[in-house]
Amino acid sequence: MTVVDIVKRTTSSPADTALVKTLADAGYSTADVVALVAKTEGNGCVNDFSRTLADHTWDAVLPADAVTVFSGGTEGVLSPHASAFVGTDRPAAPEGALVAAVGRTASIPIADLGRAGQVRAVAARVRELCADAALEPGDVHLVLVKCPLLTTESISRCLADGVEPATRDTLRSMAMSRAASALGVAVALGEISEPDAAAALRGEADVWSSVASISSGAELDDCHILVLGNSPAAHGPLRAVHGVMRDAMDARTVLDLLDRVSADGGEVVQVLAKAEADPSGSIRGRRHTMLTDSDLSSTRHARAAVGGLLAGLVGDSAIYVSGGAEHQGPPGGGPVTVVYRVAS
Repeated sequence: MTVVDIVKRTTSSPADTALVKTLADAGYSTADVVALVAKTEGNGCVNDFSRTLADHTWDAVLPADAVTVFSGGTEGVLSPHASAFVGTDRPAAPEGALVAAVGRTASIPIADLGRAGQVRAVAARVRELCADAALEPGDVHLVLVKCPLLTTESISRCLADGVEPATRDTLRSMAMSRAASALGVAVALGEISEPDAAAALRGEADVWSSVASISSGAELDDCHILVLGNSPAAHGPLRAVHGVMRDAMDARTVLDLLDRVSADGGEVVQVLAKAEADPSGSIRGRRHTMLTDSDLSSTRHARAAVGGLLAGLVGDSAIYVSGGAEHQGPPGGGPVTVVYRVAS
Protein backbone atom coordinates (compact mmCIF):
# COMPACT_ATOMS: atom_id res chain seq x y z
CA MET A 1 0.00 0.00 0.00
CA THR A 2 1.38 3.39 -1.01
CA VAL A 3 -0.11 6.62 0.31
CA VAL A 4 -0.01 9.06 -2.60
CA ASP A 5 0.06 12.73 -3.42
CA ILE A 6 -0.43 14.24 -6.90
CA VAL A 7 1.81 16.78 -8.59
CA LYS A 8 0.32 18.12 -11.82
CA ARG A 9 1.65 20.41 -14.55
CA THR A 10 0.51 21.42 -18.03
CA THR A 11 2.87 20.46 -20.85
CA SER A 12 4.14 22.28 -23.93
CA SER A 13 4.56 19.06 -25.92
CA PRO A 14 4.46 15.28 -25.39
CA ALA A 15 8.23 15.45 -24.80
CA ASP A 16 7.96 18.12 -22.08
CA THR A 17 9.47 16.93 -18.78
CA ALA A 18 9.18 20.22 -16.89
CA LEU A 19 7.13 18.27 -14.37
CA VAL A 20 10.47 17.04 -12.99
CA LYS A 21 11.21 20.56 -11.72
CA THR A 22 7.67 20.92 -10.39
CA LEU A 23 8.20 17.71 -8.42
CA ALA A 24 11.42 19.09 -6.96
CA ASP A 25 9.72 22.37 -6.05
CA ALA A 26 7.09 20.33 -4.19
CA GLY A 27 9.78 18.42 -2.29
CA TYR A 28 9.58 15.21 -4.33
CA SER A 29 11.79 13.53 -6.92
CA THR A 30 11.18 11.21 -9.84
CA ALA A 31 12.19 8.34 -7.55
CA ASP A 32 8.95 8.96 -5.63
CA VAL A 33 6.75 8.53 -8.71
CA VAL A 34 4.66 5.35 -8.75
CA ALA A 35 2.51 6.33 -11.73
CA LEU A 36 2.45 9.02 -14.39
CA VAL A 37 -0.90 9.80 -16.01
CA ALA A 38 -0.89 12.25 -18.91
CA LYS A 39 -3.03 13.68 -21.68
CA THR A 40 -1.19 14.31 -24.96
CA GLU A 41 -2.38 16.33 -27.92
CA GLY A 42 -2.65 13.63 -30.58
CA ASN A 43 -5.78 12.24 -32.19
CA GLY A 44 -6.21 9.46 -29.65
CA CYS A 45 -6.45 6.87 -32.45
CA VAL A 46 -4.14 4.12 -33.68
CA ASN A 47 -1.58 6.48 -35.21
CA ASP A 48 -1.40 8.84 -32.23
CA PHE A 49 2.38 8.97 -31.90
CA SER A 50 2.18 11.71 -29.27
CA ARG A 51 1.67 8.84 -26.82
CA THR A 52 4.73 7.02 -28.16
CA LEU A 53 6.86 10.16 -27.89
CA ALA A 54 5.74 10.75 -24.31
CA ASP A 55 6.37 7.11 -23.43
CA HIS A 56 9.87 7.19 -24.95
CA THR A 57 10.70 10.46 -23.20
CA TRP A 58 9.53 9.47 -19.72
CA ASP A 59 10.89 5.93 -19.89
CA ALA A 60 14.37 7.35 -19.34
CA VAL A 61 13.24 9.47 -16.39
CA LEU A 62 10.94 7.36 -14.22
CA PRO A 63 11.69 4.41 -11.95
CA ALA A 64 11.54 1.05 -13.72
CA ASP A 65 8.56 -0.11 -11.64
CA ALA A 66 6.45 3.01 -12.25
CA VAL A 67 3.47 2.62 -14.56
CA THR A 68 2.54 5.13 -17.23
CA VAL A 69 -0.80 5.96 -18.82
CA PHE A 70 -0.54 8.27 -21.82
CA SER A 71 -3.95 9.09 -23.24
CA GLY A 72 -4.13 10.94 -26.53
CA GLY A 73 -6.67 13.60 -27.41
CA THR A 74 -7.09 17.07 -25.90
CA GLU A 75 -9.94 18.34 -28.03
CA GLY A 76 -11.89 21.46 -27.12
CA VAL A 77 -10.71 23.16 -23.94
CA LEU A 78 -8.76 20.18 -22.57
CA SER A 79 -5.15 21.07 -21.73
CA PRO A 80 -2.23 18.71 -22.34
CA HIS A 81 -0.80 17.91 -18.93
CA ALA A 82 0.87 15.26 -16.78
CA SER A 83 -0.01 14.11 -13.27
CA ALA A 84 2.60 12.34 -11.16
CA PHE A 85 1.25 10.07 -8.43
CA VAL A 86 4.00 10.11 -5.81
CA GLY A 87 4.43 8.10 -2.66
CA THR A 88 4.40 10.29 0.43
CA ASP A 89 4.86 9.91 4.18
CA ARG A 90 4.24 13.52 5.13
CA PRO A 91 2.09 14.27 8.17
CA ALA A 92 -1.46 14.44 6.96
CA ALA A 93 -5.17 14.29 7.65
CA PRO A 94 -7.08 11.62 9.59
CA GLU A 95 -7.49 8.08 8.28
CA GLY A 96 -9.23 7.31 5.01
CA ALA A 97 -6.48 8.60 2.72
CA LEU A 98 -5.98 7.81 -0.95
CA VAL A 99 -3.59 4.95 -1.61
CA ALA A 100 -2.31 3.43 -4.82
CA ALA A 101 -1.25 0.03 -6.05
CA VAL A 102 0.46 -0.26 -9.41
CA GLY A 103 1.52 -3.15 -11.58
CA ARG A 104 1.61 -4.67 -15.02
CA THR A 105 0.31 -7.80 -16.64
CA ALA A 106 2.54 -10.03 -18.71
CA SER A 107 2.57 -9.15 -22.41
CA ILE A 108 -0.86 -9.81 -23.88
CA PRO A 109 -0.56 -12.42 -26.65
CA ILE A 110 -1.78 -11.06 -29.96
CA ALA A 111 -4.39 -13.81 -30.21
CA ASP A 112 -5.75 -12.92 -26.73
CA LEU A 113 -6.21 -9.20 -27.32
CA GLY A 114 -9.89 -8.29 -27.03
CA ARG A 115 -10.72 -11.81 -25.89
CA ALA A 116 -11.16 -13.84 -22.70
CA GLY A 117 -7.41 -14.20 -22.20
CA GLN A 118 -7.05 -10.45 -21.77
CA VAL A 119 -10.05 -10.36 -19.41
CA ARG A 120 -8.45 -13.03 -17.22
CA ALA A 121 -5.02 -11.37 -17.24
CA VAL A 122 -6.39 -7.99 -16.14
CA ALA A 123 -8.74 -9.51 -13.56
CA ALA A 124 -5.94 -11.51 -11.96
CA ARG A 125 -3.62 -8.52 -11.73
CA VAL A 126 -6.29 -6.19 -10.33
CA ARG A 127 -7.13 -8.75 -7.64
CA GLU A 128 -3.45 -8.95 -6.70
CA LEU A 129 -3.09 -5.18 -6.55
CA CYS A 130 -6.18 -4.76 -4.38
CA ALA A 131 -4.83 -7.41 -2.01
CA ASP A 132 -1.41 -5.71 -1.92
CA ALA A 133 -3.06 -2.41 -0.96
CA ALA A 134 -5.51 -4.06 1.48
CA LEU A 135 -8.38 -2.51 -0.46
CA GLU A 136 -11.83 -4.06 -0.50
CA PRO A 137 -13.89 -3.54 -3.67
CA GLY A 138 -15.95 -0.88 -1.91
CA ASP A 139 -12.79 1.10 -1.12
CA VAL A 140 -11.78 1.39 -4.80
CA HIS A 141 -12.58 4.63 -6.62
CA LEU A 142 -10.66 4.14 -9.86
CA VAL A 143 -8.85 1.43 -11.78
CA LEU A 144 -6.90 3.04 -14.59
CA VAL A 145 -5.56 0.70 -17.27
CA LYS A 146 -3.43 1.34 -20.33
CA CYS A 147 -3.64 -1.62 -22.70
CA PRO A 148 -2.26 -2.56 -26.14
CA LEU A 149 -3.94 -2.54 -29.53
CA LEU A 150 -3.45 -4.47 -32.76
CA THR A 151 -1.21 -3.05 -35.46
CA THR A 152 -0.91 -4.11 -39.08
CA GLU A 153 2.33 -5.90 -38.18
CA SER A 154 0.93 -7.77 -35.18
CA ILE A 155 -2.14 -8.84 -37.16
CA SER A 156 0.14 -10.20 -39.88
CA ARG A 157 2.17 -12.15 -37.31
CA CYS A 158 -0.97 -13.61 -35.82
CA LEU A 159 -2.25 -14.72 -39.23
CA ALA A 160 1.17 -16.18 -40.09
CA ASP A 161 0.86 -18.35 -36.97
CA GLY A 162 -2.45 -19.65 -38.31
CA VAL A 163 -4.56 -17.77 -35.73
CA GLU A 164 -7.37 -15.35 -36.57
CA PRO A 165 -7.11 -12.23 -34.36
CA ALA A 166 -10.18 -10.77 -32.68
CA THR A 167 -10.36 -8.25 -35.54
CA ARG A 168 -8.32 -7.20 -38.56
CA ASP A 169 -9.35 -3.58 -38.08
CA THR A 170 -6.71 -1.75 -36.03
CA LEU A 171 -9.09 1.01 -34.92
CA ARG A 172 -11.69 -1.54 -33.87
CA SER A 173 -8.99 -3.33 -31.89
CA MET A 174 -8.65 -0.27 -29.63
CA ALA A 175 -12.28 -0.61 -28.59
CA MET A 176 -12.04 -4.38 -28.19
CA SER A 177 -8.95 -4.09 -26.00
CA ARG A 178 -10.59 -1.42 -23.84
CA ALA A 179 -13.67 -3.61 -23.51
CA ALA A 180 -11.73 -6.72 -22.44
CA SER A 181 -9.72 -4.77 -19.88
CA ALA A 182 -12.83 -3.10 -18.47
CA LEU A 183 -14.55 -6.46 -18.14
CA GLY A 184 -11.45 -7.76 -16.34
CA VAL A 185 -11.69 -4.92 -13.82
CA ALA A 186 -15.40 -5.57 -13.31
CA VAL A 187 -14.79 -9.29 -12.73
CA ALA A 188 -11.95 -8.61 -10.27
CA LEU A 189 -14.09 -6.24 -8.18
CA GLY A 190 -17.15 -8.50 -8.21
CA GLU A 191 -19.22 -6.08 -10.27
CA ILE A 192 -19.98 -8.83 -12.79
CA SER A 193 -19.38 -12.57 -13.07
CA GLU A 194 -17.02 -14.36 -15.46
CA PRO A 195 -20.03 -15.69 -17.44
CA ASP A 196 -21.28 -12.08 -17.69
CA ALA A 197 -17.91 -11.08 -19.14
CA ALA A 198 -17.97 -13.93 -21.64
CA ALA A 199 -21.47 -12.94 -22.74
CA ALA A 200 -20.39 -9.31 -23.07
CA LEU A 201 -17.52 -10.30 -25.36
CA ARG A 202 -20.10 -12.00 -27.57
CA GLY A 203 -22.25 -8.86 -27.52
CA GLU A 204 -24.97 -10.55 -25.50
CA ALA A 205 -24.77 -8.64 -22.21
CA ASP A 206 -24.94 -4.97 -21.24
CA VAL A 207 -22.62 -5.04 -18.23
CA TRP A 208 -20.08 -2.50 -17.05
CA SER A 209 -17.74 -1.32 -14.34
CA SER A 210 -18.37 1.80 -12.30
CA VAL A 211 -14.67 2.46 -11.65
CA ALA A 212 -12.77 1.21 -14.73
CA SER A 213 -11.08 3.73 -17.00
CA ILE A 214 -9.30 2.11 -19.93
CA SER A 215 -7.10 3.59 -22.66
CA SER A 216 -5.35 1.69 -25.44
CA GLY A 217 -2.27 2.46 -27.48
CA ALA A 218 0.48 1.09 -29.68
CA GLU A 219 3.28 2.10 -27.33
CA LEU A 220 3.05 -1.03 -25.13
CA ASP A 221 2.26 -4.74 -25.32
CA ASP A 222 1.21 -5.33 -21.71
CA CYS A 223 -1.35 -3.62 -19.48
CA HIS A 224 -0.27 -0.91 -17.05
CA ILE A 225 -2.64 -0.76 -14.08
CA LEU A 226 -3.19 1.89 -11.40
CA VAL A 227 -5.64 1.10 -8.59
CA LEU A 228 -6.76 4.03 -6.43
CA GLY A 229 -8.80 3.69 -3.26
CA ASN A 230 -9.42 5.27 0.12
CA SER A 231 -7.85 3.10 2.81
CA PRO A 232 -9.43 3.20 6.27
CA ALA A 233 -5.97 2.55 7.73
CA ALA A 234 -4.01 5.19 5.81
CA HIS A 235 -3.20 8.80 6.64
CA GLY A 236 -2.41 11.07 3.70
CA PRO A 237 -3.20 14.31 1.89
CA LEU A 238 -5.72 13.06 -0.67
CA ARG A 239 -9.08 11.34 -0.90
CA ALA A 240 -11.32 10.38 -3.77
CA VAL A 241 -15.00 10.02 -4.60
CA HIS A 242 -16.53 8.58 -7.75
CA GLY A 243 -19.80 8.37 -9.60
CA VAL A 244 -21.17 7.32 -12.97
CA MET A 245 -22.26 9.87 -15.54
CA ARG A 246 -25.39 8.59 -17.28
CA ASP A 247 -24.70 10.55 -20.47
CA ALA A 248 -22.38 13.25 -21.81
CA MET A 249 -24.55 16.02 -20.31
CA ASP A 250 -24.85 14.56 -16.80
CA ALA A 251 -23.73 17.56 -14.77
CA ARG A 252 -25.84 16.50 -11.80
CA THR A 253 -23.66 13.49 -10.98
CA VAL A 254 -20.54 15.64 -11.07
CA LEU A 255 -22.09 18.39 -8.97
CA ASP A 256 -23.10 15.82 -6.36
CA LEU A 257 -19.48 14.64 -6.18
CA LEU A 258 -18.25 18.22 -5.85
CA ASP A 259 -20.76 18.79 -3.02
CA ARG A 260 -19.28 15.79 -1.21
CA VAL A 261 -15.79 17.21 -1.67
CA SER A 262 -16.92 20.57 -0.30
CA ALA A 263 -18.63 18.94 2.68
CA ASP A 264 -15.31 17.24 3.52
CA GLY A 265 -13.49 20.57 3.34
CA GLY A 266 -11.60 19.43 0.28
CA GLU A 267 -9.97 21.13 -2.71
CA VAL A 268 -10.18 19.40 -6.10
CA VAL A 269 -6.79 18.25 -7.39
CA GLN A 270 -7.74 16.14 -10.41
CA VAL A 271 -10.76 14.78 -12.24
CA LEU A 272 -10.55 11.56 -14.28
CA ALA A 273 -13.46 10.59 -16.52
CA LYS A 274 -14.54 8.39 -19.42
CA ALA A 275 -16.56 9.64 -22.35
CA GLU A 276 -18.25 8.11 -25.38
CA ALA A 277 -20.81 8.93 -28.02
CA ASP A 278 -24.11 7.32 -27.08
CA PRO A 279 -24.37 4.28 -29.38
CA SER A 280 -28.12 4.85 -29.76
CA GLY A 281 -27.40 7.98 -31.80
CA SER A 282 -29.31 10.25 -29.44
CA ILE A 283 -28.94 11.99 -26.08
CA ARG A 284 -32.10 12.48 -24.02
CA GLY A 285 -34.21 11.97 -27.10
CA ARG A 286 -32.33 14.36 -29.35
CA ARG A 287 -30.23 13.12 -32.27
CA HIS A 288 -26.47 13.61 -32.18
CA THR A 289 -24.06 13.29 -35.12
CA MET A 290 -20.95 12.03 -33.35
CA LEU A 291 -21.31 8.58 -34.88
CA THR A 292 -21.92 9.79 -38.43
CA ASP A 293 -19.11 12.34 -38.77
CA SER A 294 -16.69 10.90 -41.32
CA ASP A 295 -14.07 13.56 -40.56
CA LEU A 296 -13.56 12.93 -36.86
CA SER A 297 -13.72 9.81 -34.71
CA SER A 298 -16.64 9.80 -32.28
CA THR A 299 -14.16 9.46 -29.41
CA ARG A 300 -12.83 12.92 -30.24
CA HIS A 301 -16.31 14.45 -30.18
CA ALA A 302 -17.04 12.77 -26.86
CA ARG A 303 -13.82 13.97 -25.23
CA ALA A 304 -14.52 17.54 -26.30
CA ALA A 305 -18.11 17.46 -25.04
CA VAL A 306 -17.44 15.86 -21.67
CA GLY A 307 -14.17 17.75 -21.25
CA GLY A 308 -15.93 21.07 -21.70
CA LEU A 309 -18.63 20.14 -19.22
CA LEU A 310 -16.21 18.98 -16.53
CA ALA A 311 -13.73 21.81 -17.04
CA GLY A 312 -16.53 24.33 -16.61
CA LEU A 313 -17.78 22.69 -13.44
CA VAL A 314 -14.39 22.40 -11.72
CA GLY A 315 -12.73 25.48 -13.23
CA ASP A 316 -9.73 23.56 -14.54
CA SER A 317 -8.97 22.39 -18.07
CA ALA A 318 -6.00 20.20 -17.07
CA ILE A 319 -8.21 17.21 -16.39
CA TYR A 320 -8.11 13.63 -17.63
CA VAL A 321 -10.91 12.77 -20.04
CA SER A 322 -10.51 9.57 -22.05
CA GLY A 323 -12.64 8.60 -25.03
CA GLY A 324 -14.12 5.19 -25.68
CA ALA A 325 -16.06 3.83 -22.70
CA GLU A 326 -16.85 0.25 -23.70
CA HIS A 327 -18.20 -1.48 -20.54
CA GLN A 328 -17.05 1.54 -18.53
CA GLY A 329 -20.30 2.94 -17.23
CA PRO A 330 -23.60 2.65 -19.10
CA PRO A 331 -23.78 3.16 -22.88
CA GLY A 332 -23.21 6.84 -23.62
CA GLY A 333 -21.99 7.57 -20.08
CA GLY A 334 -18.92 6.76 -18.04
CA PRO A 335 -17.27 6.71 -14.62
CA VAL A 336 -15.90 9.94 -13.15
CA THR A 337 -13.50 10.19 -10.21
CA VAL A 338 -12.69 13.34 -8.28
CA VAL A 339 -9.44 13.37 -6.31
CA TYR A 340 -9.21 16.09 -3.70
CA ARG A 341 -6.89 17.42 -1.01
CA VAL A 342 -7.98 17.66 2.62
CA ALA A 343 -6.56 19.85 5.34
CA SER A 344 -3.74 18.29 7.37
